[in-house]
Amino acid sequence: MSLLRTLPLLVIIALLAACAGKPARDAAPPVATVVTPADAPATAEATQPAAGADVQSVAADAGSDAVAQNDVAGTSSDEAAPTAAEDDFAALYGGPVSSANGDTDSGAPPAYDPWEKYNRGVHRFNNAVDRSVARPLATAYTRAVPQFARTGVTNFFSNLRSPLTMVNQLLQGHADDAWDTLGRFLMNSTFGIGGLFDPASKAMVPKRSEDFGQTLGTWGWRQSRYVELPFFGPRTVRDVLGLAGDIPLSPVRKIEMDKVRIGLQGLQLVDVRAQLLSIDSLRDSAVDEYSLTRDAWLQRRSYQIEKDLRRDGKHDDDSQSPIPVDAMPMPDWGN
Repeated sequence: MSLLRTLPLLVIIALLAACAGKPARDAAPPVATVVTPADAPATAEATQPAAGADVQSVAADAGSDAVAQNDVAGTSSDEAAPTAAEDDFAALYGGPVSSANGDTDSGAPPAYDPWEKYNRGVHRFNNAVDRSVARPLATAYTRAVPQFARTGVTNFFSNLRSPLTMVNQLLQGHADDAWDTLGRFLMNSTFGIGGLFDPASKAMVPKRSEDFGQTLGTWGWRQSRYVELPFFGPRTVRDVLGLAGDIPLSPVRKIEMDKVRIGLQGLQLVDVRAQLLSIDSLRDSAVDEYSLTRDAWLQRRSYQIEKDLRRDGKHDDDSQSPIPVDAMPMPDWGN
């Protein structure tokens, strides 16, 4: 009977002994410290700098890790240079534009718009014409005409601009670019069936587009006041004068049959407007649509001129202005 009474006590003692013999995993080893009242202030002063040194060393390690990560990130960003499409987007909507040596700059200078009151009035007129006529026609055009046919129309008018581009490239001193443009024009006009197809792009011949406004910019007229023209849309004074140099080189305007010429000009206007449908939602949601249009257009023109000056081989965009000069039914000033 006494054995039954003492058995639970023996089990409890055995368990306590096992727990006491088991090593602790997380607990720090005990440190025996004896502090006398006389030593207490000195010990406190001695331990505080040690703790501060540990904090400083941890911060230094963290800072060095952050610097190392930044160095790695900077190296990877330098290695992954922005593409031409990214440069185009940055130039249109703001942000750094990569230069030929990999550096970045802020893009276009601030907008120079001393005629803003007049320009806003013309902009309201152009928007009214656009929303009542141009946009509905472009929307109907995209719905009625298949994509491959619209691409052929775009290729055709782009090919017609080749002589204008080639002359301006020569005026800018880019003879090798003019040679490429001549090759594109001959190839697309023959194998591309009058420019409806673009075999030159498949042959990796660079595609560029220049006008006399850009030529004036490369000659030194870098900044010019902004002006919006009825129907033509955004321009600068430099680009308005550039129209006088572009009109004589327009092949469409040389067509003597009015019906054919006006028909081609109307088709080109619709084709250009159809290409701008993708940004209508951005324009409609803008707080100040006039400022958005002005700033984007000025940045784009500055970007194009910078590309001409750098000649880094990435200037392959064909959208020079909202309304090309050869698409407007104007008198033939070239004759």
